[in-house]
Parts: sequence; structure tokens; C-alpha cells
Amino acid sequence: MVKVTFHQDPVTLVGNEVKVGDNAPDFNVLTNDLGIKSLADYQGKIKLISVVPSIDTGVCSIQTNRFNEEAKELENVSVITVSMDLPFAQKRWREVNNVEDLELLSDHRDADFGEKYGVLIKELRLLARSIFVIDSNDKVTYVEYVHEVSEHPDYDKALEEAEKAE
Repeated sequence: MVKVTFHQDPVTLVGNEVKVGDNAPDFNVLTNDLGIKSLADYQGKIKLISVVPSIDTGVCSIQTNRFNEEAKELENVSVITVSMDLPFAQKRWREVNNVEDLELLSDHRDADFGEKYGVLIKELRLLARSIFVIDSNDKVTYVEYVHEVSEHPDYDKALEEAEKAE
């Protein structure tokens, strides 16, 4: 069981832990124009899913901008950021930060992604910072649940794993 803290206080994660080798759980999230996206929309592509609690906070903003920059260099990899922010807030943030090379998706409506990937923080209704790499056959090849939500993930390891995935 994954143990996560938020400003050093333990939090409860809802859902099941996703592990390397698992079939990636399907999910439904919202696009910035309120459309619906699911895992099936990325069929045949490698997926690097960066999960952040709120796009308007420092570490989350840095994380999303970093993966946006790196996305330009990745071939056949869909880079996705998921948060609980409203789609309208994500769209505004995206425009202000000139983010063009990754998708920013909202789990706000149903918390479907959060529950299926075991990253929904019960006490806060936010998502725990995490990274998932899923290969073109929808097998999970890399997982990082960041133990302290306010800390950065291992960017280099996630990118290395995305590049290795087939």
C-alpha cells in the first residue's frame, strides 16, 4: 500500500495502487472544452501521464512546464497532465504558460482517474502527485507515487522510461 503525505501529514488514497505490469485502467476525464477523453483515445501510443494536485501551485506548474518542454523531444509519446482543477482554470493556465505540447485534462467531475489509479486524496479531493508510463499495448511500464505531495517527481527516470517503452 502506497503511503503519501501532504505537508508531512499522512493522507488516505482512494482506489487501488497501480503497479508495473498491470493493464492500465481505463478512465474518463474532461478536456478543456468539456469533451471526454479516455485511455482508448491514446490507443497505439505510449502515454506519459503526469498527475498533479493543482496546476496553479508552484511545484505543479514547474512539473507541467517541464513535461511540456520534454514532450517536444519524445516520439510516439502522448504527454498528459491530469489534475482536479476545473477545465476552465486549466485552459487559462495553459494559455498563460504557452503550453502546447501536452494535454491538460481534468478529473474534477467524477474523480474517475483518481480512483482507478489510486491517487485520489480522500481528505482533500485532490490527486496525489504521481507519474505513470503506459506502453502502446496499455501495459503499465513505470509508476511513481511521490511520497510527499509537495515534492517533485523523478523527471529524468520518468522520461527515460517513456523513451524505453514500446
